[in-house]
Amino acid sequence: METPDQLRELWRMQKALNQRIGVQTDGLNDAEQTQWVLNYCRAMSQEIAELTDSVPWKWWAKYQKFDPQNARVEVVDLFHFLISLAQVLGLSADDVFQAYVKKNEVNFKRQESGYTQKDEHDSKHI
Repeated sequence: METPDQLRELWRMQKALNQRIGVQTDGLNDAEQTQWVLNYCRAMSQEIAELTDSVPWKWWAKYQKFDPQNARVEVVDLFHFLISLAQVLGLSADDVFQAYVKKNEVNFKRQESGYTQKDEHDSKHI
């Protein structure tokens, strides 16, 4: 199965942006890799909070309005950090695509079986 060129292009663009701001995601030692995984997880947590603030979740505040344009921007920001995280972990666009396909199959099997109990081994092949 051929990976869409658009996904590869996102990986290329993110690597170029990371290099532009002085972040090298290749060849990290364990300590550096750990630090960048934490950095990107924290950044994504912040972007999730910003996405959450794009919707009127405060039931006590009547001034809030849904901001779909900002919500879309926050989703794209999440992609920036998620791709960087994948790169830190040594995952190419092809790797992510192939793992996504395999994990999607696992998720469908879980739903078909009723997913009544957790099987820690059903994703080991990914």
